[in-house]
Amino acid sequence: APFRMRLGIRSIRALSSSVVTPSHSPPPPPMAAGARPPPERQWKVPGAPDTDEWAASFSRATVDLAKMDVHSISYQESAERLRTLLKTGLLRHTDLTAHPERFFLAHRLLARHAPQLGPGFWVRFTVHYNLCAGTVLGLGSAEQVAMLDDWQERGLLGCFSLTEKLAGVSSGLVVNTQAHYDAHTDSFTLNSPDRGAFKNWISQGLVADRTVVVADLFVAGKSHGPHAFVMALRDAGEPAAGVLLEDMGRKTVGNDLDNAAIGFDHVVLPRSALLNRFADVVDGEYVQKVKGMPAFQMIGQRLFTGRVAVAQAALEFRRGLFESTKAYADTKRCWAPSGKPVLSDIPQLKAIFAENERKLAPLDAFVARCEAQLNDTLRADALPELSLVEAIAVAKVKAVEESIEITHRLQNEVGSYALMVGSGFEQKDFLTMCKFAEGDSRVLMQKMARDRLRLFEKKQASTDSAAWDAETKQCAALSADLAAMVTKSGADRQQAWDEKWEDVYALAETIMRNKMESFMTETMEMSSGRPLADAGRYEHAEAA
Repeated sequence: APFRMRLGIRSIRALSSSVVTPSHSPPPPPMAAGARPPPERQWKVPGAPDTDEWAASFSRATVDLAKMDVHSISYQESAERLRTLLKTGLLRHTDLTAHPERFFLAHRLLARHAPQLGPGFWVRFTVHYNLCAGTVLGLGSAEQVAMLDDWQERGLLGCFSLTEKLAGVSSGLVVNTQAHYDAHTDSFTLNSPDRGAFKNWISQGLVADRTVVVADLFVAGKSHGPHAFVMALRDAGEPAAGVLLEDMGRKTVGNDLDNAAIGFDHVVLPRSALLNRFADVVDGEYVQKVKGMPAFQMIGQRLFTGRVAVAQAALEFRRGLFESTKAYADTKRCWAPSGKPVLSDIPQLKAIFAENERKLAPLDAFVARCEAQLNDTLRADALPELSLVEAIAVAKVKAVEESIEITHRLQNEVGSYALMVGSGFEQKDFLTMCKFAEGDSRVLMQKMARDRLRLFEKKQASTDSAAWDAETKQCAALSADLAAMVTKSGADRQQAWDEKWEDVYALAETIMRNKMESFMTETMEMSSGRPLADAGRYEHAEAA
């Protein structure tokens, strides 16, 4: 495949029916015995309808997933399992807004299999339901949303074509893929102007039947920024004309999931492909249907549902890994001069098991509260309040980063068990996937610190410092250091910011700790009908 990587964009049409696939190494040996199946749990979210009966039905429908050998199953077979699940109708595409508690519960139930299965199927599921179908549901007209029923009945799978080789979410929803409106044919021409505009790491991209593509919309030569288009990615089982699919290659985990680079060479789309609930092209002119609601802002709404789902998945993976490891450690006999101790009696292991339980409880409560509040906005078809947006970002970062840290320590304390296939530790890169998904942890923390510092410099810097709390004092110290570096060394603001990166992340940690405390207090007072004690304390520069 290397020579294809050097092909220019003009070569795409000739290869439009090809899938470039690198050679794969042989699969690992069969799974060894080690982990025990996770125990049954009750799945409750504050204020949510009873979901036990639905959870039981969904669990029965997915019971065969636990039997998958992810070391040997192909991504095509994995995709067929999702098609089968999709056609059961247990989770409708519209449940994201009609029954959001089911949407999140399905993600949590699937994540409980992750220590055995890795990230592959979970990612496949959330890409289809949240990113692809969820974007159609959120941005599409009534007619466009109605086609989701056809997808479900036929078992058509979708992917989400946003991230590019040289652009993506971390660059502020910048995309280089272009969609030019042609007034003469009343259609759009979708094009990747160069290889940097190829969609990159698109999960389910090699097998998906449909895709939502985010492209810069041009009407009469004028750019209107990122907009979402829905299109058929495949035609009679083959890539649609003008579409090039390339396999991203073998990964450390999740090879039952296909990841693609996708290029477009002047693909013609009908005007109906533009998801047009908030913007459209009417009589050859661009029309923003909802004042003050740019389409690109609405594309980002799926990040909020995705971040909650990712946070919950990280916690479920961690919970399952600790449970199965403790079950092993509770029965593994160890030599001792006297007595018959088991592995879990070793002080450092006993301490880490207790620490995990102690730390999980507040995180579980915080993430559940974020879901409950987001569920209310989804049912109301409303935008989340800024406080909730901030809390969701914190939930995603804290759930993932704490899970990475504590599972890594467990791996290095439990001994040779952690080296065994089947223990769950070989799937620990599930958490690495969580770190990158729906906003990288570092990117989110940078944004928290940046927005908080802007607020300080705009509204608090001139106030009485005697009234500042610890967070505000951190802002003051960072602001002063940045200003001094710019003045003394001639560095620009970004250079100074990079030099102070440790202080930036320290401020983000403080923000997250305070946000968890204030959000739990606020939402508890809201549910009790009392006025908020600290409403409006945060007024960051940007909401997303």
